[in-house]
Amino acid sequence: MSRRISTASRALALSLLLAGSAAADPAALYAAHCAACHGAGRLGADGPALIPETLGRMRGPDVAAVIAGGREATQMPGFADTLGAAEIAALAAHVTAPLAAVPAWGAPEIAASRIASPGYTAPEAPLHGADPLNLFLVVEKGDHHLSILDGDRFERLARLPTPFAVHGGPKFSPDGRFAFVMSRDGWVQKLDLHALAEVARIRAGINSRNIAISRDGKWLAVANYLPRTLTILDAADLTPVRIIDIVARDGSRSRVSAVYQARPRDSFILALKDAPEIWEIATDPAAGPFHEGFVHSHETGMEEALAAERGLFARRRIMVSEPVDDFFFTPDYRNLIGATRDGARAKVVNLTVGREIAALPLPGMPHLGSGISWMRGGRRVLATPHLGEPRISVIDLESWAVVATIETLGPGFFLRSHETSRHVWADVFFGPHRDAIHVIDKETLEIVATLRPEPGQTLAHVEFDRSGAHALASLWEEDGAVIVYDAETLAEIRRLPMRRPSGKYNVWNKITFSDGTSH
Repeated sequence: MSRRISTASRALALSLLLAGSAAADPAALYAAHCAACHGAGRLGADGPALIPETLGRMRGPDVAAVIAGGREATQMPGFADTLGAAEIAALAAHVTAPLAAVPAWGAPEIAASRIASPGYTAPEAPLHGADPLNLFLVVEKGDHHLSILDGDRFERLARLPTPFAVHGGPKFSPDGRFAFVMSRDGWVQKLDLHALAEVARIRAGINSRNIAISRDGKWLAVANYLPRTLTILDAADLTPVRIIDIVARDGSRSRVSAVYQARPRDSFILALKDAPEIWEIATDPAAGPFHEGFVHSHETGMEEALAAERGLFARRRIMVSEPVDDFFFTPDYRNLIGATRDGARAKVVNLTVGREIAALPLPGMPHLGSGISWMRGGRRVLATPHLGEPRISVIDLESWAVVATIETLGPGFFLRSHETSRHVWADVFFGPHRDAIHVIDKETLEIVATLRPEPGQTLAHVEFDRSGAHALASLWEEDGAVIVYDAETLAEIRRLPMRRPSGKYNVWNKITFSDGTSH
């Protein structure tokens, strides 16, 4: 009996010792409770990566609250009954701390992460009766799903799970059949819109910003913060074909803020986060040569340059006076407008000659990536919201002058319109009036209506259907909805319940590069 008591006492003492050791060691807590789902190195597995770059806005108390209570509609359990408050706080501090070193994530690691959908079979024709070019993809952030809507009947055709924290708009193959979505922790998912099913997914980076598809639909480019690379995937099967290290002219490494398709140029355009450079990556096998050193002669066959790249994925480096990002492109893609880091100005860069040609005073952090353009009085204008001030700036794309300022109820995030519509729709995403959307006349630039379908609930991100007859807006709440409006009368037509719907993307508008939507 005494022997049994002694053994039990020793076991209890050992368990208390181990518990105390774990409480004092956040890494041990992580290994015991988190690593199975989120990876031993915090880089993600079945669950997302737990590093500052991918946690985004979930910092401090928010992370601790998720550890304690779990996440609804996910496999993330709560640990409030298992861990004490001090242990939860230690875990939160651990996963929000930067990694000691960036792990390798090159072609072998990317290729090994590829997962093909076991039940997928490519159909010869759509398995649904909807217009395949008038589908909408709706990102539901509440429980990490994507709904596919029939854009004529406004009915949900399918609801598919996505990677954690999808970021940026989906990109579509030129024929509109396939869609590609990307998450903040680098997962790229390919969907077949004929089959309404996932084809495959692959992890192209550790922390990624967005994706772009080439003009011919063959290549998918992934902009990465971690590692500091551009990953190029074969769009057919998502296998990696090229990893481009982002090294500035001075030898420093840079993150990629974003990558864009420049369709008329047959190239990708990169915004570098940490260097005063813009890169153009050719998607034309006959591109170049692009010289980076002194050139003695540009005559054919007579080039004498220190360095040159040519062919598929050749790089052209454009030097600018300071880093710029959040680009808007003129319809011919000859010029881009990029916001400066101080949020007060924008620079116009002519991509053909490779230099800055104008500067614009745009205080209040213009959100140029959501800018749209249209013809007004015989001249093409650009309108952009501002993230920091309650206004929309309207810019003449010939004179590069700010020709009008539209005062709004608050700083906005998105603008949308359609070639057939006489209105621009603008949300006021930030501030106390986030429940409103302004409808603005394209000619007079006057606000003709302000819609408030649900006072106190965020209303944002409008997208038009293929014909421009209807405008869809997101009631951006956990128990939210997509609201369908008649684009002419502004009458509400229908609501489709959604879990925190954010962006909505119409296939036709995206593959035709509609003037009314962002590219």
